[in-house]
Amino acid sequence: MVNAPVQRMSQLMAKTLRDDPADAEVLSHKLLVRAGYVRRTAAGVWSWLPLGKKVLANVERIVREEMDAIGAQEVLLPALLPREPYDATGRWDEYGQELFRLKDRRGGDYLLGPTHEEIFTLLVKDQASSYKDLPVILYQIQTKFRDEARPRAGILRGREFLMKDSYSFDLSDEGLGESYALHRQAYQRIFERLGLDYRICAATAGAMGGSRSEEFLAPAEAGEDTFADCPNCDFAANTEAMTYELKPVDGSAVPALEEIPTPETPTIETLAAHLGVPASATLKNLLVKVDGQIVAVGVPGDREVDMDKVEAHFAPAAVELVTAEDFEGRDDLVRGYVGPQGLAKVTYLADPRVAPGTAWITGANKPDLHAKNVVAGRDFEVDEYVDVVVVRDGDPCPKCGTGIELDRAIEIGHIFQLGRKYADALKLDVLGQNGKPVRVTMGSYGVGVSRAVAALAEQTADEQGLCWPAEVAPADVHVVAAGKALQTELALSVSARLSEAGLRVLVDDRAGVSPGVKFTDSELIGVPRILVAGRRAAEGVLELKDRKTGNREELTVDEAVARLTAQ
Repeated sequence: MVNAPVQRMSQLMAKTLRDDPADAEVLSHKLLVRAGYVRRTAAGVWSWLPLGKKVLANVERIVREEMDAIGAQEVLLPALLPREPYDATGRWDEYGQELFRLKDRRGGDYLLGPTHEEIFTLLVKDQASSYKDLPVILYQIQTKFRDEARPRAGILRGREFLMKDSYSFDLSDEGLGESYALHRQAYQRIFERLGLDYRICAATAGAMGGSRSEEFLAPAEAGEDTFADCPNCDFAANTEAMTYELKPVDGSAVPALEEIPTPETPTIETLAAHLGVPASATLKNLLVKVDGQIVAVGVPGDREVDMDKVEAHFAPAAVELVTAEDFEGRDDLVRGYVGPQGLAKVTYLADPRVAPGTAWITGANKPDLHAKNVVAGRDFEVDEYVDVVVVRDGDPCPKCGTGIELDRAIEIGHIFQLGRKYADALKLDVLGQNGKPVRVTMGSYGVGVSRAVAALAEQTADEQGLCWPAEVAPADVHVVAAGKALQTELALSVSARLSEAGLRVLVDDRAGVSPGVKFTDSELIGVPRILVAGRRAAEGVLELKDRKTGNREELTVDEAVARLTAQ
């Protein structure tokens, strides 16, 4: 048996802190800094100290083992990438300001890779020429870059982060489905081994493209994603991916459109109060500019427009709200009194709740006037239906109709069926069995390795500090010498025996540090088992503590070694 290393805290390149960092906003940020796992280098850029690197490496190991288990092959591609492949797919522009762009001394354009679909596609194009070379799954664990406007939450949302990205290459859609299923199952095993509580949620594809997409979300207060969970069935989805079914109604009995005076009622709130009607009876019309062209977005008056959904629908076009100047010279646009009827040269999008046959109170496109009995499909036409409202607690589940529940979560994984988007752009073909070219179909699959560390910290920490699951902890046992020479001698002796038995040991042998500080640090650092050489050290008796439950028991050295090596 190979001895596992003993890490002595007297030699450890890390210092614990008593107070939270001044700029820390979330629990994982506070604790990972205080426990000596990471240190800030620049905004959104972090250095991993020895304990943090051990945890990160353990997450990498689990990810690597499960990827290897599905037959994936590990490679390592460059992080510095040429512009041309990203021009070919349109993503040089689509990524917008989040893409790190740079020039070399000759004026050539490069980027720091946020994802590697294009480069993996070119690699397979170079290496695979026949149907006999496929299917294949390739992956890497590599640093990615994203120029966040406001890096925050420590390692949760940085400008540089570690990610596992893998890509499947298949000859058929059926093959893609099998590769997607393999990754889905592998991700479930990864997150279960990591000890994460997670949900698999329907998601949007965004800039990645493709036909099917699912996210793996870890519920946490610090999460930036909001997901909907049905308490009655297995439905779960990122709120950006939730859709509402279009249900036309019979509006033939609705009286004719009628304009009504509504002075000084430019908002939904003032209109509803003036008329004594619920906001849900009104139609809200939000004006935006899409690449400079005005578009109206209609939703029920009691709902808010989700601008993320609007932007995702029009991507990669630029979307912005209209300003007062945009109303100048437009007789059909009256600020505060816009209605869909009579709009000239304006594309009208509507939420599916504004279904054909539904009747509304809305602006009359005249100052201080609104119109009632305005029927969708009769008095105005909808150019396109898009689910664009902010999802609320209690909205009906699309699957069973039960009111959904909303929760915050951290995205820890994402899987996509890309289809042929990148293969078409970069002309990835192989010769089929009949000797004719076959266009390859692809999948893309990501795990946030460094983000998983933060998610674990968020989910497992308690009032005392971090509390790592055994498989990712920086050590198997944290041995604490409670101060005196005899106790230190016993702590080092039992640490050596545990090391010989194959356990990874962190031993607090620091001289001149009080027992109270050592005990506090052992709680803060979060190794799952703490072994203390304390008041009964002269008798050869130790105290074993379970970090998660707080349970304690006194054991002899032989009993402690047997207990710890048996677990």
